[in-house]
Amino acid sequence: MKLSSKALLALAISSITATAYAETQSQDFVPTTLAGTSAQSEAKGFIEDFSLGGTTRNWYSHESKYRGGTFSYQKHGQTLTDRNRTNWVQGTILNASSGFTQGTVGVKTEVAVYNALVLDRSKRDIKGGSNRTLADSNGDAVDQWSKLGLANVQFRVSNTTLTAGRQNFSSGIVDTIGNRALPSSFQGVSFNSEEFSNLSFQGGVFDRVSPRSEQSLSKFRTEYGNGAETDKVSTLGVNYQPLKSLKTSFFAANVKDFWNQYYFGATHELGDAQQLGLTTGFNYYKTVDEGKKEMGEIDNDTFSLSLGLTHQAHSLTFGYQQVNGNEYFDYLHETNGIYLANSLTSDFNGPNEKSFQIAYAINMAEYGVPGLKFNAYSARGWGIDGTHYTGNNGRAKFAYDGIQSQDGEKHQEYGVGASYALQSGPLKATTVRATYVEHRGSEFQSDGSIKEFRLVTTIPFNIL
Repeated sequence: MKLSSKALLALAISSITATAYAETQSQDFVPTTLAGTSAQSEAKGFIEDFSLGGTTRNWYSHESKYRGGTFSYQKHGQTLTDRNRTNWVQGTILNASSGFTQGTVGVKTEVAVYNALVLDRSKRDIKGGSNRTLADSNGDAVDQWSKLGLANVQFRVSNTTLTAGRQNFSSGIVDTIGNRALPSSFQGVSFNSEEFSNLSFQGGVFDRVSPRSEQSLSKFRTEYGNGAETDKVSTLGVNYQPLKSLKTSFFAANVKDFWNQYYFGATHELGDAQQLGLTTGFNYYKTVDEGKKEMGEIDNDTFSLSLGLTHQAHSLTFGYQQVNGNEYFDYLHETNGIYLANSLTSDFNGPNEKSFQIAYAINMAEYGVPGLKFNAYSARGWGIDGTHYTGNNGRAKFAYDGIQSQDGEKHQEYGVGASYALQSGPLKATTVRATYVEHRGSEFQSDGSIKEFRLVTTIPFNIL
C-alpha cells in the first residue's frame, strides 16, 4: 500500500487518470483477518524461479538559468560561467534474481549491476555533473562506470520477508528515488510483513546509500543541509486499509544526530470516475531535532492536501501545502522521502511557506490511443519567511545557509508533459516521456529561476 502512487507528484500525475476506468468505489469496511494464503508455501525453488532481465534508460536534460543565474565549471584552472547545462546518460540495469527455496524458511538472492554510459562528455555542458553525470575532481565526465546497485539475500517465512544487503526500500520517509538514468538504493537490513489481509508492517536500519550518479556508497546527508553526514537511519511503520476506498500509512524514523521524523498519509477514493470520481490525499510530517543536533534546532510541521476530480479520461487536481517551521522542511538526500502534493522541480518547502497547485491530465486511451497521456500544471508558493530562524545556537557545525535572508519570498512553477507506453510487440512497456518545466523565484528564494526540458526513454527487457 504505497501512498506515493496516489500522491500528487506533478510529473507523474497520469497515475491519477488511471482511476477513470474504475467502477464506483466501495466504501465498505475491511475487516482485519489473517492472510488467506502463504507466499512461502507457493515458492517454486531457488533455480526454478530464477529470472534475468532489467531496463535501459536514455536520460536527457537541458537546463537554462535566467534572470542573472548561471552555472559554473573549471577550465585550465579558471572558473567559467554560462546559463546552460546539458546532461545525457544511458543507464542500464541488469538484474539477476533467484526464486525462494521451498520449505518453512525460504531463501533467495538478488544482484543487480548498474552501468552508466555518458553520451554528452563536454565539461562545459555537464558543469561538474552534480547528481546527473558522474565527474572526476577536474570536472571531466567519467565516460563509463558500473557498480553493484543491488546485492542482497532474503529470508521468508509465510508472508514475512527479511532482506539484508544493498536493496530497494519504499516508505514515506525512506524511499528509493529513480528520476535519473539510474536509481538510488540503500545498504542495511529491512523487513516487510504482510500476515494480515489489510495490515502490513515495514522497517529497516540502513547505514549507507548508493547515490544515483556515484560509484561508491555514501553516508546519509540531507537535501537542504550544508553537508553534515550520518551513518544510521532507522525506520518503522505500518500500512492499514480500513475501508476498500481508504488507505493509510504511518512511519517514524530516527536519523542519528539529525532528527526524528514522523509521517502520516491517507488516500480516499469516492464515486464513479466514468461519471465523477474524487481522490483525496493527505500527507503530514513532523520533524524534531535529535541527538547532537547536527542540523541545528528543528521543530517543523508540514502537510499537504490534494483533491483530484476525474471524469472518464480527464483529471483535474488541486493541491495545497503548508510548512509550519522556521527552517526548510528537509528530507534525506538520494531518497524520495517527500510525499507532499507540491513536491515538483521545486519542493515548495521553504520556512513557513504556503503553496497551491492546479494540475490537469488526460488519458488518450479514452479516445482510441492507449498508452498516450498528457499533463500540465501550475504552482505558486508565497510567504516564505526565514527571518525567525535561530540557526544552531552554537550547538552544531552545519546549518541551513542563507535562510535568514528569506523575507516574504515567493516563486512559481509550471510544467507540461507527454508520455507514451508501447502496448504490444517486442518493445512492449517501453515508455517515452517528454517534460518542460519553468521555475521563477524571487531574489532570495532558494531555487532561483530555471527552465528545463527532459526526454526520457525507458526500455524493459527479459533474458530469462
